[in-house]
Amino acid sequence: MIRPFPLPLWLRRYNRGCLNQDITAGLIVGIIVIPQSLGYAALASLPPVYGLYSSIVPVLVYAWIGASNVNAVGPVAVTAIMTAHALQNHPHLPPEQYALLAGFLALLMGALLWLASLFRLGWITRFISQGVTAGFVTGASILIFISQIKFLIGVNLSGSTIIDYALTFINRIHTLHFPTLLVGALAFGLFFVNRYYLNRWLSHWLTPKTAQFIVRLLPLIIMMAAVAFSLVFDFQQRGIAVIEYVPAKLPHFTLPFSGGLNDVLNQAIQLLPTAALIALITFVSSNSVAATCARKRQEAFDTNQEFKGLGWANIIGAFFQSFPVVGGFSRTAVNVDAGAQTPLAGIISVGVMAAFLLLLTDYLEPLPYAVLAANIMVAILSMMDWNTLKRAARSDKTDVAAFLTACFGVLLFGLNIGLVLGILVSFAGLIWKSSHPHLTVVGQAADGHFRSIKRYATTQYSSLLIVRIDESMFYGNAQPIRHYLERSLATHPDCKHLILMLSAVNDIDLTAQEMLLSLNYDLQKQHISLHFADIKGPLVDKLQHSVMMKSLSGNVFISTAEAVDTLLKEESVWSPMI
Repeated sequence: MIRPFPLPLWLRRYNRGCLNQDITAGLIVGIIVIPQSLGYAALASLPPVYGLYSSIVPVLVYAWIGASNVNAVGPVAVTAIMTAHALQNHPHLPPEQYALLAGFLALLMGALLWLASLFRLGWITRFISQGVTAGFVTGASILIFISQIKFLIGVNLSGSTIIDYALTFINRIHTLHFPTLLVGALAFGLFFVNRYYLNRWLSHWLTPKTAQFIVRLLPLIIMMAAVAFSLVFDFQQRGIAVIEYVPAKLPHFTLPFSGGLNDVLNQAIQLLPTAALIALITFVSSNSVAATCARKRQEAFDTNQEFKGLGWANIIGAFFQSFPVVGGFSRTAVNVDAGAQTPLAGIISVGVMAAFLLLLTDYLEPLPYAVLAANIMVAILSMMDWNTLKRAARSDKTDVAAFLTACFGVLLFGLNIGLVLGILVSFAGLIWKSSHPHLTVVGQAADGHFRSIKRYATTQYSSLLIVRIDESMFYGNAQPIRHYLERSLATHPDCKHLILMLSAVNDIDLTAQEMLLSLNYDLQKQHISLHFADIKGPLVDKLQHSVMMKSLSGNVFISTAEAVDTLLKEESVWSPMI
């Protein structure tokens, strides 16, 4: 009998020598990500406890099915803000109904990821450039940062774009609550110093590992202190919003939808586009983290298995009060640094979360939302990927355009439209590059190789014109290639042989073949022969029976050197041009 989810390989071959490291890492991760989980749930406009729920069942499922040994799955900032964005038309629903919609979104996202694994669509992720991903994440990070200001200053801001937030801020600035602002600003300052300066200061007196551990544990200590101050100074009575109630129970089974079949179908139609975009963008980031960790650890990694693991983590998690989850940068970094060796570390962290839910939730009730927001805002600053923009500006203008389009698209038009615009610009850049291939006239250098006459001192031959084409030939670039060849021929009036150097050409489609056929006929009228050199074997196999090959006025040479030697001997004319 075939089991759909057999025992994972890591469990069947578990090395007991890893047990202490996995337990330690699980305890550390479980403790450190508690404040993150609470904050991300609030970011998704859910009660904070749902952040803990989303860190339990999905983690167990991923540990069983996922492709990575150390990828730490849970709620992250991007999924949280996209969840809030997808459900922004339902702000007045009771918390339980809103949570069901968030779970339904996780179900749809998980189903799409699982289907992607069935159809082995891991290759799709290659078509989202780094510029698009970085631009989207940066734009989303700015929106997340702005969206949390409402908790920091006590002003009810709303919207899905930076313009919406600006307008509501102007209209409601008179409602600013100074006690909330004081608590939020102080918390923000503490979190900011802790994240960007404390490690450097402590490293003068402590070992790097100890200093790093303190820095990662301090957010939890700050929140505990905030709870204590909230109790002593009665923040709630002073108008400072606090969590108020966190149920002391584990997530339970519940259907992530309500109503009749028509209601469910309408919700699916409404949420499916956002679910697809969340699945796409978060998988790209999560997959990159998991693949990088696997490469560093010299472990095998299967992209389609990662699709499956994340898919089922969200599908099953949706039935246990979870909203969309993926592998997070910060969670995984903590997991790896803490010494995790296998997914057992994730299972141990689930135990920590469960114990916290059952035993300590009462202590969360006085926690101010301003402190949670400050923690998220400081964490978000590191997600703004300006370094990618700087690197692209030095080497790749297309990625610059994709980055800026995705970033400003998110800020001005919202997450979904911003991502789509970024992808469209990226594809447009790809098409533009392909339709403007690099071509160069080459000559023979002193070492015998054939190199561009623009870059090297070379010898050319009056009767030969050699052109190297550095791109596959297709309908989009067939005519630009033809025009370049004609212009080059016009500057070589004594040319009797045109040699196309095809070492970089992997394919020639029907339109390009027709162009070459037409060029061949026109050259024959001018008593010029067309030759191919350095053509790849698979391309020869594809074209050997084509009309273009059969009508070729010249020959197909194994190498450019052979073409030059053969044709010069035939010409018996040797006139070097300087």
